[in-house]
Amino acid sequence: MTKKRFGGFLFKGRYRRTILALFDMCCFAVVDFLYYILSDEVSYSTPVHDVEIYLGNSLCLFLCIFAVRLLMCVYSTVWRYTNTVAYMRMIVADFVGCVVSCIFCRFVITAFVSDFYIGIWHGVTVAALSLLLGLFARFTYRLIYKRYHKSTADQSAKIPVGIVGAGQLGAYLANELANSPRLHCRPVCFLDVDTNKIGNRVAGLPVYSEEDAEKIVRKYGLAEIIFTVGGLTNERAEDLWNRYASLGCKVKTYDSPFREDGGEMPSKKRIVRDFVIEDLLFRKPLNVGDQAEFSCYSGKTVLITGGGGSIGSELCRQIAKCSPKKLIIFDIYENNAYEIEQELIRKYGRALDLSVEIGSVRDVERLECIFKHYRPEIVFHAAAHKHVPLMEHSAGEAVKNNVVGTYNTANVAEKYGVKKFILISTDKAVNPTNVMGATKRVCEMIVQCRHDSKTSFAAVRFGNVLGSNGSVIPLFKRQINAGGPVTITDKRIIRYFMTIPEASQLVMLAGAKAEKGELFVLDMGHPVKIYDLAVNMIRLMGYTPDVDIEIKEIGLRPGEKLYEELLMKGETLIETDNKMIFVEKDTPYTRAEVDEKIAVLLAAVEADQDNPEASAVKEAIKSVVPTFVEPVTVNTAFTPPAMNVVELETADT
Repeated sequence: MTKKRFGGFLFKGRYRRTILALFDMCCFAVVDFLYYILSDEVSYSTPVHDVEIYLGNSLCLFLCIFAVRLLMCVYSTVWRYTNTVAYMRMIVADFVGCVVSCIFCRFVITAFVSDFYIGIWHGVTVAALSLLLGLFARFTYRLIYKRYHKSTADQSAKIPVGIVGAGQLGAYLANELANSPRLHCRPVCFLDVDTNKIGNRVAGLPVYSEEDAEKIVRKYGLAEIIFTVGGLTNERAEDLWNRYASLGCKVKTYDSPFREDGGEMPSKKRIVRDFVIEDLLFRKPLNVGDQAEFSCYSGKTVLITGGGGSIGSELCRQIAKCSPKKLIIFDIYENNAYEIEQELIRKYGRALDLSVEIGSVRDVERLECIFKHYRPEIVFHAAAHKHVPLMEHSAGEAVKNNVVGTYNTANVAEKYGVKKFILISTDKAVNPTNVMGATKRVCEMIVQCRHDSKTSFAAVRFGNVLGSNGSVIPLFKRQINAGGPVTITDKRIIRYFMTIPEASQLVMLAGAKAEKGELFVLDMGHPVKIYDLAVNMIRLMGYTPDVDIEIKEIGLRPGEKLYEELLMKGETLIETDNKMIFVEKDTPYTRAEVDEKIAVLLAAVEADQDNPEASAVKEAIKSVVPTFVEPVTVNTAFTPPAMNVVELETADT
């Protein structure tokens, strides 16, 4: 065994603890011996009996102190990474050991040895001095360890970083960065708003005012800024990001203040990480529901149409967590279906009864086959065409896939006794200005008119989903990676956003609450300017907007409007027991009226078979959706909001 391997073996685990305990015992013995030599209590002429009593005092003190140290796990501490708590534990252990020793000698030993004296000063002095010697040795070891590793690390190769927040968390991070040779950065200063800290030092680093951020970044050449500030308001969080990202620094976070998970946060490992696009919403994740509310899916057979898509695949992941009796993925695009199938197999193996079926919701015979064979109890209908510009040029396909597909699936679900049917809708269905939004509004009508069904129907309406297929986020990423330009349709355009997990959980919660044709709406807070999102994404990827990457305005696409709404004119909402979830209160159409509207649409599709422009279909859509508005009308009347475009009007319950 080599010396290096032997040393590594010797100073690991119980061997390290044994050596440390032996060292402390030696310290105790040295101090006790010196006390014996220098104290007036005993001398070389002291009778042998008195020496034995002194040794009895020493032995009792020794046993009590080290017994308490073991009970308080003093030797379980890795001292090079220790903190104040570990030092205090050692001090308390020795104090308790000393007190126990004195009490034991006073009330136990003297009962058997009448001339046994109580060496109180002996106990206090030896315990205190041996403790000081042990603490000094540990403190010296920490200093030497840090100095050695700092000297072996190439400090010049490390990039300078500033820490925003000179609190306890910031000080802890500064020490970690300064003392770890493996990390690529070194802290050089703090930035804070606390006047009591500004101008002083924390963890050996100077603290500057946030107002001087630009000057400090230039002075130290800061390459990164790390946030260690918790409990921020949305406005303060956004202000911090804008302030430091605009200075050309890469912004990171340490236990991000924008992604707190309530009681779960303390148990999570703290790491320095890059900002992600979800952070740029500058709000906490929406707590849509909890696992108890999703227990209704346990032991059930669940079918998800469009299960390979962005929302559909996340629904599959969430449902799989609920231990369903069986999960069926139904999709026309086999590649996506295959990918989510393999992901679930890798994670759950045989614990999840999973089936993947390829087919279209337009095909009634295929739907009949699937429903008859599996007899699903719960159906999530996520299959749809959703791209606004494409559907403007393929209106007939939008009707066949969105409207007819939903109609077919709803009919088959009723026929085979499905208990719950949940439709995925969109905020573009509210006062629609395009074919896609209008067809989704008809889908909502199909669901709402079935309030008399034995199947509980419901629809869920929400805004844009971050990172979903075809959304603006993947497009911006591709454009930035290609060197730009980043294209936006209009600098004034705003949208509601939510994450894929939030969207899928909302759908599941709607399924749990669904009874009779409800339309669920999520309070998504304030909308986001797409221009601001583009700017922040460019900064997030380490570039400067309109310097490294151009932002180019290209004009609104066909059917696009500058803002989206969550409510239609005249609608009101009823708040559920979950304050983030509302139910639309509006008079639904009858089944006959909905069937009539669908017949009008199908006739227009038939008439436009040889017309690529699908003008008859578009006119038919406008006639069957009374809330349809021409985009030019909406956009002309648009007034830039103070980021609170649509307030949720809540009805009295």
